[in-house]
Amino acid sequence: MMLASAVRNLSRRSFSTSKAVSAQQLTVRDALNAALDEEMERDEKVFLLGEEVAQYDGAYKVSRGLWKKYGDKRVIDTPITEMGFAGIAVGAAMAGLRPVCEFMTFNFSMQAIDQVINSAAKTFYMSAGTVNVPIVFRGPNGAAAGVAAQHSQCFGAWYAHCPGLKVVSPYDSEDAKGLLKAAIRDPDPVVVLENEMLYGVGYPVSDQVLDKNFVLPIGKAKIMRPGKHITIVAHSKSVETALQAANELAGKGIEAEVINLRSLRPLDSETIFKSVQKTHHLVTVEQGWPQSGIGSEICARIMEHETFYHLDAPIWRVTGVDVPMPYAKTLEAAALPQVPDVVTAVNKVLGVK
Repeated sequence: MMLASAVRNLSRRSFSTSKAVSAQQLTVRDALNAALDEEMERDEKVFLLGEEVAQYDGAYKVSRGLWKKYGDKRVIDTPITEMGFAGIAVGAAMAGLRPVCEFMTFNFSMQAIDQVINSAAKTFYMSAGTVNVPIVFRGPNGAAAGVAAQHSQCFGAWYAHCPGLKVVSPYDSEDAKGLLKAAIRDPDPVVVLENEMLYGVGYPVSDQVLDKNFVLPIGKAKIMRPGKHITIVAHSKSVETALQAANELAGKGIEAEVINLRSLRPLDSETIFKSVQKTHHLVTVEQGWPQSGIGSEICARIMEHETFYHLDAPIWRVTGVDVPMPYAKTLEAAALPQVPDVVTAVNKVLGVK
């Protein structure tokens, strides 16, 4: 009896047409799926290939329904050979198609890094601008849960290091849809670093985001929360950590401005500069390793810019620990930035005890 009542209540909620409950909540998975579907419908040159993307609907169900809708020629299951199918995708892009190449995890992109860097990223330059390579490399990046060192690293700094690539790192559903659509339409190679832990998370979205013409510009950050005391810059899942820390800090009277980078290459330095010139303090947050990371690059850019003279305290980086990811659950948590780490960093930068 209780079960039947619960089902009836869920049914009523599912079909509610009120603004609060109508289709304004979108998971990151569904946002990516919608972006792929809309772009494949818009341009017949767009196709998807990768391991289990077709008949299985994708390892993370991001490509759910696309094989049934578009067929074998546009949603292609590949053998387990990243170097092979990435090479096929790059060649198809050189020939004028627009492939979306899915890596089951970006850790596996190391098998194909010669194709990503030497074949995709460098060809436009080496052909004196005569050969475009309009390809998207996408898939989950960074730490998941309980998958240890070989499946948990962040490739943001790796790929952002390379000229010829654009690199985006979406956080929420708005980011995921708008940035993937922009990546597919871009004339050059774009790396889309998603996060497995965010796929099933629902975020509120506006009608504008649900529109088929919604696209976000690559290279533009977003201020997620305005503040006046300190700037916190993050990307991907670390934006969530930064926002949670900002909420905790607000309870102590510290208003943190949280910037979601969205794009790692090109990096939106101007938005960071303007924020730091206002707050005079900066903390960066990322799940990647500390050496030569995204936070390191931000520190260098500020030091080389007049914004350096607006700082009232040194910049503080909050990063993943400088070790391969442990398998043990407690050690895994200790190896990743947590909310208390960000709060502690902010207190140290502001001189709060």
